[in-house]
Formats: sequence, C-alpha cells, structure tokens
Amino acid sequence: MTNIKRKINNNSESIFIAGNKLFWINKRFFDIFVSLMLIPLLILTYISLMLLNKFFNKGCVLFYQKRMGMNCSAFYAIKFRSMYSMDTITRKFDDPIEYDRITPLGKILRKIRLDELPQIINVLKGEMSLIGPRPDYFDHAVEYVKSINGYRERYLVRPGISGLSQIRLGYAEGLEATIKKSNIDNYYIKNTSYLLELKIIFSTLVTIIKALGS
Repeated sequence: MTNIKRKINNNSESIFIAGNKLFWINKRFFDIFVSLMLIPLLILTYISLMLLNKFFNKGCVLFYQKRMGMNCSAFYAIKFRSMYSMDTITRKFDDPIEYDRITPLGKILRKIRLDELPQIINVLKGEMSLIGPRPDYFDHAVEYVKSINGYRERYLVRPGISGLSQIRLGYAEGLEATIKKSNIDNYYIKNTSYLLELKIIFSTLVTIIKALGS
C-alpha cells in the first residue's frame, strides 16, 4: 500500500500517511454508508431523550462544542448533552474531566457512548470520520499545538468518533495523558490499514456492549 505524503502547514517538513487514495476513498464511502444506516437510531434516540430529559437531564437535548478538525480548522461537534449546562467552559486544558457535572441520565449515555451518536451528522458533513483521532475542544487544542511535539500532526486526517487512542486510553485527562494520546494517534496515521480499522471498530463495539465508556 503506497503511503500519502503531506506537508505540515506549508513547512518543508512532511509526514507519510498510511494508505493510498483508494483506501481513503473507501473509508469515506464506509463512513457515509454506516452514518446513513444510523439515522433512524439517531431520530429514535432524540425523541426518547426529549421525553426523558424532562425528568432526568433537564435542558436541551443536543450540545454543540467547538472542536479542532482536519488541518487544525474549527468545527462544531454535535453530542447528546450529558452534563449540566454552563454558559462558558472554565476547565483549563490540563484540568481533569468535571465528573461532578455529569447528569444521572448522562452517565448512562456516556457508558454506552450514545452521547456521541449525533456526530454521525458531522461525519456526513465531512467534518469527521467514524474512526480517527478524537477532536479536542478547540481552545484546549490550540494550547496543545503550542506545547506538545507532534500534536499538530494528528489533525492531518479527519478526526473520528472513535479512534485508536480512545480505545487504548479512554478519555485523556491532563497534559501527560494528552501526550500519550497524541503519540498513539500519530501511530494510527502512519500505520492505518483496513485491518487496523476493523480492530478499532470491534473494540468500540465491545466498549458499547459492555458499557465501558466514561
């Protein structure tokens, strides 16, 4: 399989991305096909949460957050809201996840990763892939680009709903964990293949079935 060579921010430095053009075309078609198949589940879940939220998760059903996407561009990731609403995000880039803000219903959604389901809309729009490096909150990602060597490279491909670093590490909390996440994601970019994609998909399904999300 012939690797694709891409430059980083028009610098002389370049990085080899595993997979030829056909691989990435097939990956995109797979993303679109699976996302379209999941639309009925998305609609059904949305309607159910409209009713359940009144009792267990008061507030809006959907949550939009500015994330860093391919080539370090910004986009708004869509999720089912799993935390109590806040006007502004106060968590710093090296702070742990605010578990105390997770609602009772949100805990269930996160355990089975159902809070991520609306991101199939981001996939259909071309902003995300089913599999790839998880996109970080944009303001935090800007700080990581400045402080973590190799972090920028993980955005040479579309970010994913699930990815290699996510199934290996889970949610990365703090700077040290983000460095590990970045290294794993860069490994994925340089070594991705049909087999690796299938392994990530299988591991993600196991996480969902066993409710191992956090």
